[in-house]
Amino acid sequence: MALDYRKCAEEIVQHIGGRDNIAQAAHCATRLRLVIKDNDKIDKKALENVDGVKGMFENNGQLQLIIGTGTVNKVYDEFLAVTGMSAATKDDVKAAAAAKQPVWKRMLKALGDVFVPILPAIVASGLMMGLVEALGKAIPGFASTDWYNFLDMIANTAFAYLPVIVAVSAARVFGGNIFLGAVIGLAMIHSNLLNAWSLGSADVQIDYWHLFFFNVRKVGYQGHVIPVIIAVWLMCMIEKWLHKHVPEMIDLFVTPLCTVLATTFLTFTIIGPIFAQLETWVLAGAQVLVRNPIGAGIMGAIYPWTVVMGLHHMYNIIEAGMLAEAGGLNTWMPIASAANFAQFGACLAVGLKARNNKTKVVAIPSSMSAALGITEPAIFGVNMRFFKPFIAGMIGGAVGAIFGAVTGIGATAYGVTGIPGYLTIDKPVQYTILLLISGGIAFVLANILWREEVDEEGAGKNLTDKTTTEEVVQDVADAAQGAEITSKTVIACSAGRIAQPTPGKVIPYTEIPDPTFAAGVLGQGVGIQPEEGVVYAPMDGEISSVAESKHAIGITGSDDMELLIHVGVDTVAMNGDGFETFVNEGDTVKKGQKLMTFDRAKIKEAGHPETVVVLLTNSDDYEDVKFGEDI
Repeated sequence: MALDYRKCAEEIVQHIGGRDNIAQAAHCATRLRLVIKDNDKIDKKALENVDGVKGMFENNGQLQLIIGTGTVNKVYDEFLAVTGMSAATKDDVKAAAAAKQPVWKRMLKALGDVFVPILPAIVASGLMMGLVEALGKAIPGFASTDWYNFLDMIANTAFAYLPVIVAVSAARVFGGNIFLGAVIGLAMIHSNLLNAWSLGSADVQIDYWHLFFFNVRKVGYQGHVIPVIIAVWLMCMIEKWLHKHVPEMIDLFVTPLCTVLATTFLTFTIIGPIFAQLETWVLAGAQVLVRNPIGAGIMGAIYPWTVVMGLHHMYNIIEAGMLAEAGGLNTWMPIASAANFAQFGACLAVGLKARNNKTKVVAIPSSMSAALGITEPAIFGVNMRFFKPFIAGMIGGAVGAIFGAVTGIGATAYGVTGIPGYLTIDKPVQYTILLLISGGIAFVLANILWREEVDEEGAGKNLTDKTTTEEVVQDVADAAQGAEITSKTVIACSAGRIAQPTPGKVIPYTEIPDPTFAAGVLGQGVGIQPEEGVVYAPMDGEISSVAESKHAIGITGSDDMELLIHVGVDTVAMNGDGFETFVNEGDTVKKGQKLMTFDRAKIKEAGHPETVVVLLTNSDDYEDVKFGEDI
């Protein structure tokens, strides 16, 4: 009997809470993709029983209903007629799903998206800056050599021009012209402006422009991040608006001209003054707070936030003032050291705990940079991105700063923190305890608070946490075995290649002992008659779903390839018995990484075929897909 498309659509709308509960709807080759406003209004059991719905799952904020090739588009047309909605694309649905996240998560994601591509530059520069500064303090004669000057220039290049790098990356994230973004970043550190780092000198003279009724400070934004990101976001909004409203014949020169002029004017007259005032308030508050232990604790906690906003360079004024007083002891330095070393501890915890190799290779060198007093790589690349480690660092910094204030630790100079701080500190034993307290508390708290979960972008699992040599050796063996097994390609198309995820004989999907899989309803692919009870990632990608019964895993790869790995037929009935997964939804995985183990004997005892199903569920999106022996 032919499917009643209208009835199917009506029942779907009814069981997802009605038209008012639908934010966006689109479809791909096999599935209806929905973004729901309130998931509590979904009647999942009723949805599964709707005639025409062959399956359902939630993925990245989307409710996806499997309907089938050649049918989903007809159900979708009726769905639009029933709801009165307009047709949307998959990208529209993805954007709507992302928009459902809380504002603070969207802001953190945007910050992470901006900084992840530039991490290699700032991690390398951070490590080099710390080492060069430490050598200059340890060997005074070296600080006056040409080699020191050369290495210092190379080391601080990324930070000296950080606004430009950030501006280019932000323009890419916000959908603007990256070269216009570079112009905005360059304008904010133009050589005609007073270098922001010079504001730490008490005798600096600030000049002004008088533009309309604005008095604009001729001060650059070296070391700033947030005002640059805000300025580029504004630039992108202006550019997009102009592209829509300016006639095409003059768009090429009118839009860039007006975009740059409007953005720079608003940046220097509004965005800039706001942050200048913020600097003044933070500086005044800090000068009051650092005089007592409780205030020192508060500053130890909020110091990383001032790094995020690019306001930390102004503390040189406080330090210079302390050194000029009778006694000449800089008691601000231990506060900054506690805050920085706490971010080191939190970042190191992430690096050691992370199972995703990409996270490890960023977090560990970033933590080393933070230990040397350069915290930007650790804060922007790791701790702020995952946020919970950042909070752990704030707590560790607060406790360490209180200890420093109570014990009266001070320095005879300024400009260095962390490990290089030993060169200027007056109480090295107490300073060692301060670093152990701040870094240790942050390390422990980050281990407790942070887990590689869905809401932590870019997080994922690679190697499981190990505590013994035997377990570490086993991890290495697993990785080597995974690389060997996944050397054979079983699915290929223009978007990429999918490897064999488990050893065994590869069979066409049409021979899988299940009518739904064999008919290609869930997409085309292959089956594998397994020789071992282990599944490895067949491509780089992100885990899009992990079945509660642990028998199935979904992976999204390059160019939106959507892969399903389903171990056994009807094994959902086993309720996870005999299965163990090593990844969570949202994890980033690398090809060859162990995803799952399964007990072949238990599957046979339960009376289920053990065939491992590997399907490209959106195979109809590609015209050149090849499977198995056809590759």
